[in-house]
Amino acid sequence: MRVVRVVGYHQNLKLEEAPEPEITSPLDVIVKIGAAGVCRTDIHILEGQWEDKANVKLPYTIGHENAGWVHAKGDGVTNVEVGDKVILHPLVTCGLCRACRFGDDVHCENSTFPGINVDGGYAEYLKTGARSVIKLDPSLEPSDVAALADAGLTAYHAVAKAARKLRPGNFCVIIGAGGLGHIGIQVMKAISGATLVVIDRNEAALKLAKDLGADHVVLGKEDGSFVKEVMDLTGGKGAEAIIDFVAEGGSTSTGVKMIRRAGDYYIVGYGENINVPTIDIISTEINFIGNLVGSYNDLAELMILAAQGKVKLHTSIYKLEDFQKAIDDLSAGKVRGRAILVP
Repeated sequence: MRVVRVVGYHQNLKLEEAPEPEITSPLDVIVKIGAAGVCRTDIHILEGQWEDKANVKLPYTIGHENAGWVHAKGDGVTNVEVGDKVILHPLVTCGLCRACRFGDDVHCENSTFPGINVDGGYAEYLKTGARSVIKLDPSLEPSDVAALADAGLTAYHAVAKAARKLRPGNFCVIIGAGGLGHIGIQVMKAISGATLVVIDRNEAALKLAKDLGADHVVLGKEDGSFVKEVMDLTGGKGAEAIIDFVAEGGSTSTGVKMIRRAGDYYIVGYGENINVPTIDIISTEINFIGNLVGSYNDLAELMILAAQGKVKLHTSIYKLEDFQKAIDDLSAGKVRGRAILVP
């Protein structure tokens, strides 16, 4: 089968041939890939940022946002059948550790992460586990939802945490209306009555945010004047929740200026450090909350919203062999929404 592999850090990916994965355990599931999302994390992998964390042996196949059809399954798999359309939770988890027992499987103590520390979905076939596959509604196709397996799931995870505390009349600020942010906007509007303010430096992204239901959009100008705009919208008190899908280019240092006393700052993007005096954290009781990818149940709930038409991906489709163009376009900021590879 064809695979796209990392052959070295700070080098371009390479299209190669590799053996198809085989069933080796009763709970294995082999999926014929119908679509694989191209994520900024893939670029970070190529840049070597994950080298020490993943400890993966090169070469290997990346791609951690995957959907397709069940191609083969182990004897112990009962939740899906060959031919079923499925989306894959990005982790393969054990189901036995403390985290898995609590349904917090993203923190599984014995997990693997296809596309991060084992072979992923920039390929024609991928091996995962029975605990990681979710059947798709007949109205959905793999290319419609593949990127929801990580980008969407991460956005849902952060937004759902914020939404559990938000009330009608509260304000939520989303920083960034790009690949993750445009999903987060839709989720917030679907599950919360909070007033939603979206900040982005791109006028086209703000137009999309407004079309997706944002109550207010604010241009993120270099001079930081958008902080005053947000404070004016919130009556000078700040937002109860800020969800930062960027966390680069000074977004956190300006973002904290817009948070209300006892408010929550959810960090999803990464790239810079938080530099806030501890006395400010203590005196205002603000909270900084990290967000990784969501759980299996989070993804199942997100698929319900997708089937209901409340969350839709804006995608650019590329053939598997055009992987480099997809990576280059994403790096150059030319992708509006998410880039998708199809074999």
